Amino acid sequence: MIQQINNKLTMFKQFLAWILFPVVTVLTLSMAPTTQAQSQGTILVLGDSLSSGYNFSPDKTWVALLEQKLGEENINYDVINSSISGDTTTQGLKRLPKLLEVYSPELVIIELGGNDGLRGFPPNVIKSNLSTLVKQSKNAGAEVLLLGIQIPPNYGEKYAQAFFENYQQLANEHQIGLVPFLLKDVGGKNELMQDDGIHPNEKAQPTLLNNVWPKVQETLKAN
Repeated sequence: MIQQINNKLTMFKQFLAWILFPVVTVLTLSMAPTTQAQSQGTILVLGDSLSSGYNFSPDKTWVALLEQKLGEENINYDVINSSISGDTTTQGLKRLPKLLEVYSPELVIIELGGNDGLRGFPPNVIKSNLSTLVKQSKNAGAEVLLLGIQIPPNYGEKYAQAFFENYQQLANEHQIGLVPFLLKDVGGKNELMQDDGIHPNEKAQPTLLNNVWPKVQETLKAN
């Protein structure tokens, strides 16, 4: 008799478990926290070796650090690093339209011109190319942040000065954000530069981010 009662109790418990399981599952799933915040948009970085991670891992670049910083600040933007070592403004012009079409970025960070300057391209041509990059980005609905570069006076002081002034002139003409000199507090410091004296090393990347971050933050807030 006792055994029969125990058997019926066991069957009743199994029946309850079978009935309640879907309810418990639904409640558990509905109460599960959302772990991934929705992206607020995309930041596209169009650059050269100063942003691509020349001679070190791409996940250590200032661009990668920017993505980390955005996450720490709960600013949920995807960062696309489309920087290629050796790229000139002309090559950037060839690549940008497709990048704008694919990613529809809210912000385009343009870090180009250094290779043009090192090869002695005319400053007015460099400026024209950068201006077109800015216009293409703005026409696609993106805000633009321009990163200024300085070059050594290999072609004379006059050339180097005209090259450098391009960036401020473009920022004024197009009313866009500008980081006057990406390599501020890095260029000329042996411990932060690679042996070629041109490319910053991995240790320099946090400083580069510090140079860029305030303007990125300012641009996103204004967006």
